[in-house]
Amino acid sequence: MKRFVLCITGASGSIYGYRTLQVLSEGAEVDVVLSSAGHIVLREELGKTGEELKKEFPSVRFYGEEELTAPVASGSTLIRYDGVVVIPCSMSTLASVANGVNNNLIHRVCEVALKERVKLIMVVREMPYSRTHIENMLRVTEAGAVVAPASPGFYHRPKSVEEVVDFVVGKVLDQLGFEHELYKRWKGGGR
Repeated sequence: MKRFVLCITGASGSIYGYRTLQVLSEGAEVDVVLSSAGHIVLREELGKTGEELKKEFPSVRFYGEEELTAPVASGSTLIRYDGVVVIPCSMSTLASVANGVNNNLIHRVCEVALKERVKLIMVVREMPYSRTHIENMLRVTEAGAVVAPASPGFYHRPKSVEEVVDFVVGKVLDQLGFEHELYKRWKGGGR
């Protein structure tokens, strides 16, 4: 069974993290790191608390950003995982990872993923980008991460917000090599 770490920061777009958790938890082992700001945004955007998530996903291991001794903070553990996803990824998290600053467990997990060559996907959710944002995206990309902005496509003609979310989540799952049917793939030519 595949294993993933899912990090949810305080960027707007907690629905992306929540939907990713729903899909991954159906067919993989998942560890979640939820930042304190992530708790706030999750409550504001989805009306859910971290405690409610723990009840909804009893097989998932949850960690707070302050838990720097969590198993996933160590390369000897994280090397056994198939990927790390930061979704949504705040620009402050991006900046910390780009500059090697470890203020919390999310930053540490990302740094360890980079050093151990574990797939790291950072789903940035901000716009427009400043020059600093772009430089930080370049820095983490050059270090081995995949920067995947939450930019949905529309060739599949989504009819709901859920279908737009599923497109973004599906693209992230594609990067992880995790099978899904969240969106219709482009077939070219015609419909």
